[in-house]
Amino acid sequence: MHELSLLENVREILESHAQSQNFVKVTRVTLEIGKLSCVEPEALRFGFDVVMNGSLAEGAELVITEASGIGRCRQCGCQSVIETLYDPCAECGCPYMDVVQGAEMKIKDLIVI
Repeated sequence: MHELSLLENVREILESHAQSQNFVKVTRVTLEIGKLSCVEPEALRFGFDVVMNGSLAEGAELVITEASGIGRCRQCGCQSVIETLYDPCAECGCPYMDVVQGAEMKIKDLIVI
């Protein structure tokens, strides 16, 4: 389950920012998960408390939001919402779409003390 390693990276980022921005406790973490990212939100929820145990985010609330997938057609250049990495262009039907948005996972917001 690669979600655990993603959460470990989130913990490391939080610790790094805590040192540089002088906070000692994280009470809420909002993660934005792209629809095309292949990250399972439920797996993140399941592992969050375990990975954050003993860290400055222990006991923090986890909020997950979803970013829609957007692709740009290689043939006609049209941008459109896509549900999977293999969706064809909605305008011309070309099967080759480059992902513009939705393949990322990012820390969207923190509430800290």
